Amino acid sequence: MKNSILILFFCFFIACKTDKKSDSRLQLEPSTEIEISHAKGFSIETSSNGLTTIEVSSAWPGADTSFKYALIPKSKLASITFSKDEYDAVVAVPIERLIVTSTTHIPALEALGVTNKLVGFPNTDLISSEKTRKRIDNGHIKELGNNETLNTEITLNLKPDVVVGFGINNQNKAYETLIRSNIPVVYNGDWTEESPLGKTEWLKFFAPFFGLETKADSIFKSIEKSYLQTKDIANRATKKPTVLTGGLYKDVWHVAGGKSWMAQFLRDAKTDYLWKETPETGGIGLSLESVLATAQDADYWLNPSMLTSYEEVNESNKHYTQFKAYKDKTVFSNTIAKGETGGLLYYELGPMRPDLVLKDLIHIFHPELLPDHELFFFKPLN
Repeated sequence: MKNSILILFFCFFIACKTDKKSDSRLQLEPSTEIEISHAKGFSIETSSNGLTTIEVSSAWPGADTSFKYALIPKSKLASITFSKDEYDAVVAVPIERLIVTSTTHIPALEALGVTNKLVGFPNTDLISSEKTRKRIDNGHIKELGNNETLNTEITLNLKPDVVVGFGINNQNKAYETLIRSNIPVVYNGDWTEESPLGKTEWLKFFAPFFGLETKADSIFKSIEKSYLQTKDIANRATKKPTVLTGGLYKDVWHVAGGKSWMAQFLRDAKTDYLWKETPETGGIGLSLESVLATAQDADYWLNPSMLTSYEEVNESNKHYTQFKAYKDKTVFSNTIAKGETGGLLYYELGPMRPDLVLKDLIHIFHPELLPDHELFFFKPLN
């Protein structure tokens, strides 16, 4: 009898210790996966104890590793213990001080109404948004240099709760310095998405840092609805004009690949993009002779490098004048619309508002379908 009592006591003691240990650690079960319907590069899960995990599987093109981030409510930090080795970064939320590193992040912050949390940015001249530029001019957002050589001294002095980075690999030494200084760095791979709505859906990536998931979902659904309705308008087109993209850079002509973001826009705008069958998700480098052979008679020409006038096109390369689109004055560029300090509006706001991009293209290629639309991102050459 005495031995039996001792055994029961020992089992009870072990069970209590096990329960205590279990309760003190972050638990993912039961968890709920947030709906991500277009983006392919990240996922979000929330658990019943308030933990949110974000996994980024495409931080840059061809990334062979995923990054996992834990977002923990500040109210639960003191009562939870866990192994940081399970995550690439742990962030206490909601955050109050934020640094982002790409202009594509700015519209997401503005849409969520949290630009007052932004305290630093590299190359602030690249930001076009008038609202955010006012905060820069007022000294609320500090200049941090270049993303690849981020000024770590200023960054550390700003004491950000998190730095949202982007890169072509994981070899950014500035990020490594910040991580060693206990500043969480999380990668945002919005730029790797191939579909217009896929890029937009990265808005949901930012929402959990502020507890604004419901707002982000509502905003995204509104943009998605607008884009799909605009796409339906394009389906009424009776013709598909042929389209050429890009221009020469150091004797290499870069056209958009057939699986790229731009190519998807051109498909949805009901055009015959001349490189639509190519497998590339980015640009394709071609010779001038090859492009002339394929696209000399193209009805339209988009984005002739950074050229903004027909005079510049003529002076840049005499061979440009051989294209039908040059002769017919049907050349349009997305580099004419700029912010106050030279930032390109298309590359900043376009990923967040693909519906406006598509409306521009439909107005250009099928003006009878949207006759009252005023071009926003794409402008005719001067």
